[in-house]
Amino acid sequence: MPRTTLTADRIIRAAIELLDDDGLNGLNMRSLANRLGSAATAVYWHVKTKDDLVRLASDAIWHEVEPPHLGTTDWRTAATAHATSMHAMLTRHPWLVQAFGCHLLHGPAQARYNDLSLAIYEKAGFTADDADRAAAAVFTFVLGTALGAAAQVSVNRRLSKGGADAEKLMVESTTRAAESAMPSPRLRERLDTRAATEYAAAPDGTFEFGLQSILNGFETRVTIGDAGRRG
Repeated sequence: MPRTTLTADRIIRAAIELLDDDGLNGLNMRSLANRLGSAATAVYWHVKTKDDLVRLASDAIWHEVEPPHLGTTDWRTAATAHATSMHAMLTRHPWLVQAFGCHLLHGPAQARYNDLSLAIYEKAGFTADDADRAAAAVFTFVLGTALGAAAQVSVNRRLSKGGADAEKLMVESTTRAAESAMPSPRLRERLDTRAATEYAAAPDGTFEFGLQSILNGFETRVTIGDAGRRG
């Protein structure tokens, strides 16, 4: 394929597909060029390094986070929708969770997400500094709750590529984890009502429970602050 048929946009879209399929470790210029039907040297004309490629691909998927309309909704509904959409995006692209730990990520789409987060918590009644803290707290929570699923995808991929039966190994591992937990009374009580293979999984509704608990705390903090100013 001639170099002129390649564009940065095509390369970034192909990189996202490759990252979704093979993770960060599976991304390199040669594998990307193969997917594009091109030569690796042609890719370098548009994107110079793997770090640049990951940064551009990560910023592109931030566009998937749907922005709430602050002018027509209350801050809490907006905060819930914004965080939930981010969580869904991270679930679709689990490599991004890992990328936060080993790449410097930035770009206009991520900046728009961050700016809207600040606007949401300023609308809630926080000062600028506290809006920063609230946005950071929610961002960290969402990222953390997506980590388990991302790790599961990464482990399954690594085991499968090593020729192992990933499903069998995971069952064996969770069974051993359950056996280790049996001497602990609270864990044993929960294991009595769950299969061993479900032991390591977070209960249904964990993300929703955590997010609403955080927002409850924010609401209380703002209310107390308002009462103090009036007093």
